[in-house]
Amino acid sequence: MFLDLDSIRAAHERIRLYINHTPVLTSSRLNEASEASLFFKCENFQKIGAFKARGATNAVFSLDDATAQRGVATHSSGNHGAAVARAAKLRGIPAHIVMPSNSAKVKVRAVESYGAHTVFCEPTEEAREAACAEVIKKTSATLIHSFENENVMAGQGTAAMELLEDVADLDLVMCPVGGGGLLSGTAIAGKSMRPKIKVIAVEPQNVDDAAQSFRAGRRLVTEKKFTIADGLRTNIGEPNFAIIQRYVDDIVTVSEEAIVSAMRTIWETMKIIIEPSAAVPYAAIVERLIDINGKRAGIILTGGNVDLDALPWM
Repeated sequence: MFLDLDSIRAAHERIRLYINHTPVLTSSRLNEASEASLFFKCENFQKIGAFKARGATNAVFSLDDATAQRGVATHSSGNHGAAVARAAKLRGIPAHIVMPSNSAKVKVRAVESYGAHTVFCEPTEEAREAACAEVIKKTSATLIHSFENENVMAGQGTAAMELLEDVADLDLVMCPVGGGGLLSGTAIAGKSMRPKIKVIAVEPQNVDDAAQSFRAGRRLVTEKKFTIADGLRTNIGEPNFAIIQRYVDDIVTVSEEAIVSAMRTIWETMKIIIEPSAAVPYAAIVERLIDINGKRAGIILTGGNVDLDALPWM
């Protein structure tokens, strides 16, 4: 697998007509509270409500015509599934999305709204992979993995590329980490465009395999506990971890309480809706786990798909 800034730029050219160039917002209140200058890349305003639209669109539109006509398949708790479904609809090909039975209703509705064929399974990684493999066997569809896919990583990297083009002299860039697709693209874009920039990933304490792997210097697979940041419950991918080892400066973990607090603070202060996974990087700032005093920090707000009937503070 080879991923560099050229492939990220090529991805951006391929998908730019199908995605939003999302805004970067700031908040004087949050700057004052953190004693830093924070720049929020608002992927909650992206198509399908999350950055996943970037990677999925790049992967689907990278397929040759003959392969594409057989359709695409993936397994996803929501945002990636919706992104693949949308990209397939744009290209006029079938999409098969395997989803855990406990997926958020808002994310299920999003997948179904793009006309994808939805298959539900038990909420375990093994069940998801098995169900997806069965779908692919029956349909000959191409797997669009949510993070262990070079074209997906390149597409995700376009968010950080836009951020670094729009905001000068960032000292660090932060994003959440689950499987590592976004982090891989962000790290390569960041280090290629600004070699001295620090790349910091943040993960919930309850699902801290990436942080454990980073400390151990080898990829570890851990049993997943509950986290409100459901989009981050995946173990880090193998190709992703190799990139992370090379380009990422640190991975820190945050409590469930800090995630909820960070999410609510951004809702109340910035007047924008973000989902729990998107709040994870700011939670690390709230808990003062990284040194950002006097620095310019870019933060990727990954999505805004929230079940409004199940808000964590209600």
